[in-house]
Amino acid sequence: MYEERPALLDGAVLWTRTAAAGPTAERPVLPDGCMDLIWADGSLLVAGPDTRAYVPGEFAARYAGIRFAPGDAPGFLGVPAHELRDRRVALGALWGEAEARRLGERITDAPDPAAALEQLVLRRAADAPAPDPLLRAVVARLAAGRAVAETAEAVGLGARQLHRRSLDAFGYGPKTLARVLRLQRALALVRAGVPYAEAALRAGCADQAHLARETRALAGTTLSAYARSVGASAKSETPLPSGSRTTA
Repeated sequence: MYEERPALLDGAVLWTRTAAAGPTAERPVLPDGCMDLIWADGSLLVAGPDTRAYVPGEFAARYAGIRFAPGDAPGFLGVPAHELRDRRVALGALWGEAEARRLGERITDAPDPAAALEQLVLRRAADAPAPDPLLRAVVARLAAGRAVAETAEAVGLGARQLHRRSLDAFGYGPKTLARVLRLQRALALVRAGVPYAEAALRAGCADQAHLARETRALAGTTLSAYARSVGASAKSETPLPSGSRTTA
């Protein structure tokens, strides 16, 4: 069972997941521009930004995670996002084994591990660099469908500057981030029942064929297969994970 809610940390989402008993078909996690800090039955790990669909493999029964807003996690973690692109990394590799083990044990011993993880993030975030408002403006403009060149001009950055800062903040350049956010817009419309062709145009794709190519490239599936998975999720009353990131 998967559940999520807005976290107390600005722009973040707190999610929990309990592994189903018996064999189940794992739903792929789609690129969303975000990074997660995850507690998995005592272990802490980081899910970096994805450029392709990721199929999780169960290794724990219970999960809790904080999904940071795009660009916010590197300042909290102290590592550029591009170093974690398409990777799942133990927190001990970033913060030291002893510290990660201590924090993991504290969360595991708490009555509510999800709430304990959230409090850990809030405490650590208070001492971390604040999110860069310029990069948040970049995300907001790209999420609204603005062009990369227009976005760079609006925030006062040259193309090279924007690319370099995007690699550190998002894990990839602004063109890839724009594609990821556009796909997320389109698939949200598909989930709402909007016909494929209309969803493509409203999201900013040239046409339905363009959206189909992007869905295969970034999500590793077809539009029809994605729509079927949405329908199956609705029938089972189990929501589609919008960004939970377990690890193999």
